[in-house]
Amino acid sequence: MREARRGLGGFGTRIVEAGPPEDAQAALFVHGNPGSSEDWDALVEQSGKTGRTIAFDLPGWGRAEKPRGFHYDIDGYADYIGRALDELGVKKVHLVLHDYGGFFGLRWAANHPESVASVVLINTPGVPIGYHWYLLANFWRTPVVGELFMLSTIWPTFKVLIGRGNPKGLPDAAVKRMYRDLDRATRRTILRLYRSTPNPAALAPALESILRPLNLPAMVIWGDHDPYIPLAMVRRQRQVFNDLEVVHLPGSGHWPFLDDPVGVEQALIPFLRRVWRREP
Repeated sequence: MREARRGLGGFGTRIVEAGPPEDAQAALFVHGNPGSSEDWDALVEQSGKTGRTIAFDLPGWGRAEKPRGFHYDIDGYADYIGRALDELGVKKVHLVLHDYGGFFGLRWAANHPESVASVVLINTPGVPIGYHWYLLANFWRTPVVGELFMLSTIWPTFKVLIGRGNPKGLPDAAVKRMYRDLDRATRRTILRLYRSTPNPAALAPALESILRPLNLPAMVIWGDHDPYIPLAMVRRQRQVFNDLEVVHLPGSGHWPFLDDPVGVEQALIPFLRRVWRREP
């Protein structure tokens, strides 16, 4: 695995890659909230045995720049992904998406249907048919309440919040890393992002109308104890992806790649091997 800090899409960020560095076909791993490219390090390395794999910190998270002038909304992040892929020379993309990264990645895919090759959804609403915000998201979306909640999110509080979504518990190093990355600028990023998306379900018709006719190979990998995203969202993805495989991880929560890395790898790697095309 190759790790670097570099300018990408107009901002400095951390990027990790594995596999052939010049391949125009790549698997792109897109993190959610809270998250960073470090969520994907192990999977990037393993997937790199199949082909080129990439993950980077999105603006506002992890070790990326956190500029005030960035458009912290779904379209802003979709545009950023497009600029980054252009700079990396990637023409055909296998998307691996988690949490809010599902909105970013699928919006990019809808804008570039000729460039998306397959989709893997890991505990993300995906195409958010009938989706509604969970309680914590509504706190963040409410002026003053969101700011007060962020001020109260100290280390003990954060550990409780993260633990609530993961019955097995997450590795201590991962939880400490998430909290380390939750600086003042990232907290501001979260508030701006959630307030810029009034109703995720409003995204669904446009995404469905573009993505469904593509008949993309797709997989859902789902930690069944996710307290934020209802299990019903898995079934609703069948309305969009006709060729859909579903893998349930009954002991996992919202971050299954952290609390069950073997289970996620055993589902993801064979899928990528099947859908990869040597000529993009």
